[in-house]
Amino acid sequence: MGPTRKPNVCRRLSRRALGCFSRDAGVVQRTNLGILRALVCQESTKFKNVWTTHSRSPIAYERGRIYFDNYRRCVSSVASEPRKLYEMPKCSKSEKIEDALLWECPVGDILPNSSDYKSSLIALTAHNWLLRISATTGKILEKIYLAHYCKFRYLSWDTPQEVIAVKSAQNRGSAVARQAGIQQPVLLYLAVFRVLPFSLVGILEINKKIFGNVTDATLSHGILIVMYSSGLVRLYSFQTIAEQFMQQKLDLGCACRWGGTTGTVGEAPFGIPCNIKITDLPPLLFEVSSLENAFQIGGHPWHYIITPNKRKQKGVFHICALKDNCLNENVLTVTASGRVVKKSFNLLDDDPEQETFKIVDYEDELDLLSVVAVTQIDAEGKAHLDFHCNEYGTLLKSIPLVESWDVTYSHEVYFDRDLVLHIEQKPNRVFSCYVYQMVCNTAEEEETINRSC
Repeated sequence: MGPTRKPNVCRRLSRRALGCFSRDAGVVQRTNLGILRALVCQESTKFKNVWTTHSRSPIAYERGRIYFDNYRRCVSSVASEPRKLYEMPKCSKSEKIEDALLWECPVGDILPNSSDYKSSLIALTAHNWLLRISATTGKILEKIYLAHYCKFRYLSWDTPQEVIAVKSAQNRGSAVARQAGIQQPVLLYLAVFRVLPFSLVGILEINKKIFGNVTDATLSHGILIVMYSSGLVRLYSFQTIAEQFMQQKLDLGCACRWGGTTGTVGEAPFGIPCNIKITDLPPLLFEVSSLENAFQIGGHPWHYIITPNKRKQKGVFHICALKDNCLNENVLTVTASGRVVKKSFNLLDDDPEQETFKIVDYEDELDLLSVVAVTQIDAEGKAHLDFHCNEYGTLLKSIPLVESWDVTYSHEVYFDRDLVLHIEQKPNRVFSCYVYQMVCNTAEEEETINRSC
């Protein structure tokens, strides 16, 4: 008989958190995560490179799933070797998925279909279709045709797990028009949907005749954020805009007459007309100037994060109270995700012989600060992932990464419970993925296993 399979710690803890061993899931979940944090940080625990794979297309990671081939192939990162969850049929270049978001079932909501209680991938294709795909089977559950008058390219959460914003590429006009000095008044479009079941809020155009020489715009937490080349950032209420400037309410799947054409909203070739057109500048909520338009807002009470609008201030973040713009002097460092951290780091990028901190992030479930530090040894860089206590900054664990680290490449590192995943983009669009898993048995052999996906 072969060796007995060891129980998966995270799986057992998750089963308990779901109520298998207690009715008080919240308390059990917190206890479980405390146990897992102790396991992660204990001296005998190692993180082992269990497999590595390479791809010619971008690699993405989301909650235990690794996506290849523009999200058409999904592999589980939980197993000790690549385990394919699904692979969608091959498609033409125009049908490829350009961006995607993972949607997870809300707690306590009654949903129309049994399949709605499982996770879905909300995907945007190159030919302007918005898809809802089963995250476990790859089956297309819903599809919406957006429009023919622009090229939609980006997906983001307006309200996480509730409202999505689909953003178009910027309208630069034809080459002939640009040579003639003719500017396109509409910079871009934002399509806004509530998810599950999909319902349309509206499609908004960002018009330079209204907002001036705007360079970009986005939607976040019900706020329209408009940006300018000078570094100016202006905030407006999307709800106010929708109520004031919506020309006609549109419902997906319903017949509609628009501009002399009749069709079904959300179906090809009619799509969804732009039904929110601002004719006057809406009331301004707030404005601030920041280097490269770097701006984030959140917290309780409300605070915002900016970089002072001077080149020499790049890398410096100010956290200010929204109500009075006062700088919070107690805050030392901010992560890329906008979370305030109680620990200060000095960036040692002036001496290649010293360690350079490249990625700082926060693991909220385990309350750990993760830091990727890189040391340049001759022509090769070596990296390690350090876990620090978020409250005191104490170093609790250091995990060496076996692969070399070239500082000129693009890198992403994910720490997710008992998993560490490193995605690297090399020149000529070569992507590599290195998967590490937590190992508590020190008797196991330490050599790296490379398996192709």
